[in-house]
Amino acid sequence: MNYFQMEATKEDLSKMSNLSLAYLGDCVFELMVRSFLCLEKKTTSNKLHKAALQFVSAPAQANLAKDIIPLLSEEEGAVFKRGRNAKVNSIPKMAKREEYQLATALETLFGWLYLQGNTSRINELFTIMLSMED
Repeated sequence: MNYFQMEATKEDLSKMSNLSLAYLGDCVFELMVRSFLCLEKKTTSNKLHKAALQFVSAPAQANLAKDIIPLLSEEEGAVFKRGRNAKVNSIPKMAKREEYQLATALETLFGWLYLQGNTSRINELFTIMLSMED
C-alpha cells in the first residue's frame, strides 16, 4: 500500500465516516497551505504560522469553500453535502455553526479526492480558491 498516493475504491469511500474523510482532508488542506506559504518565501516559522491561520481556520475555510461550490461536479457536490451534514460534537469558539459545517464539507471533499488519488482535482480547486482571494 502506498499511503502517499492513495487509490481507494468508491465502495471503500462510501463506507468511511464523514468525519474520517474530514480528518484526512484537513491534513491535505493544511499541507497545501503550508506548501503555498513556503513557496511565497515566508521566512520564519512564526510568520508561516500566522499566515497559515488566515487559511486554516473554520471561517477562512468556509469563505474559500463558497468560491468552489458552483464548480463542483454532481458527485463532488454530494460528498461536499455529506461533509456539511456531518454530525459534530463541538464547534470551535471562533466559528459559527454554518462556518464550521462548510469547513468540514471542504475538508471532507479534499479527503475524498485524496483517497481516490485525484490530487490534480484537489490542486485545481485549491488554485481556484487562492485566485479568488486576490
